[in-house]
Amino acid sequence: MKKTLLWIALAVSAAAFAATPESSAPVALEPALAQIQAASMTADLLTRFHYSPRALDDAMSQKIFDRYLKSLDSEKVLFTQADIDQFAHARDKLDDAIKDRNLTAPFAMFNLYQQRLRERLVHARGLLAQSFDFSKQESYPYLRTDAPWAQSESDIQDLWRRRVKNDWLRLKLAGKDDKAIRATLEKRYDYALANLKKLKSEDVFQLFMNAYAMSIEPHTNYLGPKATEDFDISMRLSLVGIGAVLQERDDTAVIRELVPGGPAARSGKLKVGDRIVGVAQAADPAPTDVLGWRLDDVVRLIRGTEDSVVKLNILPADASPDAPLQVVTLVRKKITLEQQAAKKSIIEVKDAQRTQRIGVIALPTFYQDFEARAKGDQAFKSATRDVARLLAELKKDRVDSVLIDLRNNGGGSLNEAIELTNLFIGSGPVVQQRDARGTIRVEGNGNATVAWDGQLGVLINRGSASASEIFAAAMQDYGRALIIGESSFGKGTVQTIVNLDAMARSDKPKFGDVRMTVAQFYRVNGGTTQLRGVTPDIQLPTFLDADSGEAGFDNALPWGQIKSANYQPLGDLTDILPMLQLKHEQRIAKDPEFRFLKEDIGEFLQQKSKKSTSLNEVERRKERDAREAKLKGREASRQAGAAGGAKPAKENLQDDGLQGNERTLAAELAAEKAGKAAKDVFQLEAANILADQLNLIQSSTRLAQQVLSGFSRLKPEPGVVAR
Repeated sequence: MKKTLLWIALAVSAAAFAATPESSAPVALEPALAQIQAASMTADLLTRFHYSPRALDDAMSQKIFDRYLKSLDSEKVLFTQADIDQFAHARDKLDDAIKDRNLTAPFAMFNLYQQRLRERLVHARGLLAQSFDFSKQESYPYLRTDAPWAQSESDIQDLWRRRVKNDWLRLKLAGKDDKAIRATLEKRYDYALANLKKLKSEDVFQLFMNAYAMSIEPHTNYLGPKATEDFDISMRLSLVGIGAVLQERDDTAVIRELVPGGPAARSGKLKVGDRIVGVAQAADPAPTDVLGWRLDDVVRLIRGTEDSVVKLNILPADASPDAPLQVVTLVRKKITLEQQAAKKSIIEVKDAQRTQRIGVIALPTFYQDFEARAKGDQAFKSATRDVARLLAELKKDRVDSVLIDLRNNGGGSLNEAIELTNLFIGSGPVVQQRDARGTIRVEGNGNATVAWDGQLGVLINRGSASASEIFAAAMQDYGRALIIGESSFGKGTVQTIVNLDAMARSDKPKFGDVRMTVAQFYRVNGGTTQLRGVTPDIQLPTFLDADSGEAGFDNALPWGQIKSANYQPLGDLTDILPMLQLKHEQRIAKDPEFRFLKEDIGEFLQQKSKKSTSLNEVERRKERDAREAKLKGREASRQAGAAGGAKPAKENLQDDGLQGNERTLAAELAAEKAGKAAKDVFQLEAANILADQLNLIQSSTRLAQQVLSGFSRLKPEPGVVAR
C-alpha cells in the first residue's frame, strides 16, 4: 500500500457523515486470529526463502517501526513529538509482536492514528466558522516529509489552520463566495470523518505487514484476501459480474461506465450516473441496504459465480433521493476487461517524399490468465497472444514500422515478457535469472516464430518497470528496436506469489498471499536493469529526477553485472543514433507543444523545491493570473496553428479548488474524454523518430547493412524491412 491512510481518509469518495463531527470516535480496531496466523506464516517465508533474507530481530523491528510510522503520517501533520515518544517503547518490539503472535502494539499505533486524524478533522471543520485574513504574509508548508514533528498541540493546530486557509483560498480564487466555500469544505471534512469510520482491521494488518515486507526489499508485499482477488483479476483481465464500473459519490455506489456487451449494458435498464442503493442475491428475501458502504464491499456483493442472479435496487441518475427505486435483475457473466488489454492504432507521418504508416501497440500490463493456462484452456488470456493478433492486423494494414508503447506498464507476468520478446527476435535467450544461491538460469524460447520482422521501436517512461524493462532491455541488447522515452523504473527483481491459504490448507480465502522476491534478473548482455533501469537511445523531456523510480527507495538492491548470455545481436544502431538525435532535437525545437512542455518542467521543478505556498491573496492572484495568461496564450497559439480547422484540446485555465469527487460525474467524464483525445506528443514524436530511421536506412546501403545485419535470421518477407 503506497499511499498513506491519511490520503485514504481525506479522499472524497465515501458516505456522507450523517452524525455531527463531535460524535464518538471510530471503534478501536483489533487483529483477527487469521491475521495473527498470517503474520507468523509470512515471517517464516521471508526469513527463510527471500532472495535477500533478513532476520526478524530488533534491527528489523526498528526499520518496520519507521516505515509503518511513515505510512501512517508521512507528512507529519497528525502526530506530535509527544505521540512519537509515546510510541518509543514499540520501536524494538515489533519483531516480537509478529513472533509472539501479539499484534497489540501495531494496532495501538493505528488506533492512535485514527484518534489523531479525527481530532485534526474536527478542528479543521471548526475553523470554518471564522474568517481568514488573506492580507497577511504567511505560507502553508504542503511538503513536510523532512520536517520535524510538531513540538506541541498548538503547533499542529496552527499547521491545520494554514491548511484550511489554503483550501479556502483555492476555492476563493476559483470564484466561489464564502457561503459556497464553507459548504464545500464542511462536506469535504465530513466525508473524511465518515471514511475514517470505515477503516477495518484488514486495512491495519495489510499496512503493518507491508511495512515489514518492504523493510526487507521494496517489491516484497503482503496481499490480504481482497487485494489477492483484485491482483488475480488484473492478471487474467476478467471477472464474473454485471459489467459495470462503479465509483463512490456521496453515500452511494454510482455507475461510472457500462462495459459493452456485459449484462448491465445488454439489459438496457441501467445508465451512467445511476445509483445502487441495495443488492440482493437470488435467494434473498430482501435486498441489503448498501448506502454508506465502502465501494470494495459493494463490488464484492455484486460479484458472484457465473450464471447466478443478482438484484439491484437502483435510484436513477436523474431522480430525487426520495424517488421510487427500480429493481433490476441481472445474470452474472464473465466480463473481459478489454480496456486494460493491448490495443492498436496507426499514426501517419508525412514528409516531402511520402507518408509512412506507423503501427502503435499500447500494452498497459503483461497479463496472463494463469489459472486458465494451468487448466489447459487453449484460449487463455495472454498479452503475447493479443499482441501477435494485433501485429497480424497491422501487417494487413501495411504499416512501415511498429511502435510498442510500454509507458506506465508496471510489469506483470515474466513468462509473457519472455514470449513477447521472442515474437520479435525469434529463437534465443531473453533474460537471465540469478537466485539466492547464485544459480543463473537463462530464459528464452528455442522454437519461437517471429510475428514481426520489420522496423521496431519501444516507447518507455519511468513507469515502465519489471517485465517492461526485460522486454525493452532485450530489444536494445539485440539491436532489434530503437528505445525512446525516459529511463525506466529500475526494478530488476523477480517475485513469486505464495498463497498462504494453500500453505495452511484452508478451504476459504482468509490468510492472503505473499509476493516475495526470489531472484534478480539480468540482461542478456550481463548487466541488470536494477536501480539504473533501461536508458533510452533517444531521450524525451521528463519531469522526473534521478531520485525517482527504484532509486527513490532507501533499501533497493544494488546494480550488478554477470557474464553475458550466448546471444547474437540482430543489428547495431550505434552509427544511426547521432543522426536520429539531431533530427529529433531540430524537430522538437520547432514544436510548440515541446516548448510548452519544457516550460512546465522548469516550473514544476522550481515549485517542487519551494515545498510551501503563499497564503497571501494578492500574491496568489498574481500567480494565478500569470498562469491563466500563459495558458490562454498557448490556446491562441494552438488555434492559430491548427491545420484544416481542427480544434485543439484546451488546458484547464485555472485551479477550481476542488478534489476528485467534488466535481460532477459529467464533468469528470468530460475531462477524461478530453484527456484521451488530447495530442500525445510523446507518441507522435516516437513515430517521427521511427520514420526518420527508416528514411536513413533506405538512403544508405552501409547503414542498412549495419542496422539490419542479423535480420536475415528472421527470414523477412520481401519488401517488408526496406522497400
